[in-house]
Amino acid sequence: MLRSALFILVALSLVFLGVSVSYAENDWNPVSAGPVSTWTAPLCGKGKFVAQPFLFYNRTRGTFNEKGHYNPLDNGSRKYQYQEQLFAQYGITDALEIDGQIVYQENYMKNASGKAHSSGFGDSYLFMRYCLAEETDRAPHIAALFQAKAPTGKYEHADIDKLGTDLMGATSGGGSWDQGFGFILTEKIKPFMFHADAIYSFSQKVRVNGVKTRYANYLNYDFGLEYFLSERLNLMLEANGFLQGDKKENGAKTSASDIKYLMVAPGIEWSNDRVQTLLTYQRIVTGTNTDANDSLIFTFVYTF
Repeated sequence: MLRSALFILVALSLVFLGVSVSYAENDWNPVSAGPVSTWTAPLCGKGKFVAQPFLFYNRTRGTFNEKGHYNPLDNGSRKYQYQEQLFAQYGITDALEIDGQIVYQENYMKNASGKAHSSGFGDSYLFMRYCLAEETDRAPHIAALFQAKAPTGKYEHADIDKLGTDLMGATSGGGSWDQGFGFILTEKIKPFMFHADAIYSFSQKVRVNGVKTRYANYLNYDFGLEYFLSERLNLMLEANGFLQGDKKENGAKTSASDIKYLMVAPGIEWSNDRVQTLLTYQRIVTGTNTDANDSLIFTFVYTF
């Protein structure tokens, strides 16, 4: 499954690279906050420091089971989350930057067993991006990305009275130190700006509640489109996908433990040269072994 998805993404990237962009206007450089999850290829620039906080409200309306069937939450049950993220960029040179991201979250759950609330830090990320090629009349802006995930979120020894709210690590690999590599493409065709990325990550062996666990490697793929109504106002639409195979526990594959999902997000942005803002709605529309979430997100970018 992952190999097929990688083949498709490589093929799409080659098509993307081969597309003529004679309609592009290279002197047209609008500013925006960009999409929520899709990376943008242009870097922040040498000596610049950029801070971008995110505020998420995530509501779980149900789950997608191991066969991809949707099951709504039981009547009277509620599951939701407030999440605060801080993403920061620093330009070492015009072609190289380092980025970091930390997450703090507050989880709430109510069901027939009672109700619970927990808060704490989620997993953290360190990124490095390098500009491979700037946009030309015949090719998009291309950047390479390296990322490392640190398991700073709690991933084991759940408190039964907390109804699972105290687990903060990623369900795709809680406790695992992961490394990922990918590519980012951005292209301008006035009044549109297109973004795409694909990142393949390698999970490491970890012991979870005493069980030797090896999460499968996973693929993130994202597509974003921005439509500029004016210099300061634009609309955004993105699609974000995730694919991961079955995990292994004590050397044996756990069947039907794979995870996948696809989510879409429309949004509206307002920007000027110093501050860029974005308000968006995000919805997981299909998946396997994952929550069906609806999210409201606000973010802004400030350059120092």
